[in-house]
Amino acid sequence: MSGLDLIRHGAVVELRLDNPAKLNAFTPEMLAALEAHCAEIEADPALRALVLTAAPAKAFCAGADIAAWSALAPADFARHWVRAGHRVFDRLARLSLPSVAALGAHAFGGGLELAAACDARVMAPVATLALPEAGVGIVPGWSGTQRLLRLIGEPAVKEMALFGRRISAERALALGFACELAEAPEAAAFAMAERLTGTSPRAVEVAKYMIHAAAGEDRAAMIEALGGGMAGATGDRDEGVAAFAEKRKPNFTGT
Repeated sequence: MSGLDLIRHGAVVELRLDNPAKLNAFTPEMLAALEAHCAEIEADPALRALVLTAAPAKAFCAGADIAAWSALAPADFARHWVRAGHRVFDRLARLSLPSVAALGAHAFGGGLELAAACDARVMAPVATLALPEAGVGIVPGWSGTQRLLRLIGEPAVKEMALFGRRISAERALALGFACELAEAPEAAAFAMAERLTGTSPRAVEVAKYMIHAAAGEDRAAMIEALGGGMAGATGDRDEGVAAFAEKRKPNFTGT
């Protein structure tokens, strides 16, 4: 088993962390599964939203499994573990469909960074957030000092990463990290996702691209994706392709 399950609920797909014996901590197998699942999700036009959940445990996700990286040489740790996590979490963040994370318990380290890669987050009132990496001699490595900083700001990230403080669900809501507190966060997250079935999937996708471009999330690709979509919808594009196939000069009309 990979420790990460993909479950379809009609137009909503669920990604479920399933490593409760280790507080749903991320393993290399889970990273590989997340990357593969993201590719599968992106290729399915029938899907409208993603909900990220976790098997019941004392933590939504306790971060990266120490046993998976502690024996790595520094160069391998940087090249493979840190860069692999960044690549996979970026893949999740940049999915064309919206994602909601349901945090029923604590999200620490990589677990917090995973939730930050989603578009929205619902938290249980008892859940807390933390970046405890300094306590084991490392630093946040999967966008905790980058994407998370854009979400909640420098002071809150410093509190967690430098001073080891936990942030409560109430404060996470005030900071804008959580969009809602709910005793049943999974139900609330699925309710948010289900609302998307009544909206235009292309309009939602383009809105996500625009917001990501403004926020600095893969800005260059987002701008080119928007431009490519506009150009691809024109009559000139059809004429250009036809002219190429017919080996003639195109007659562009600006339509």
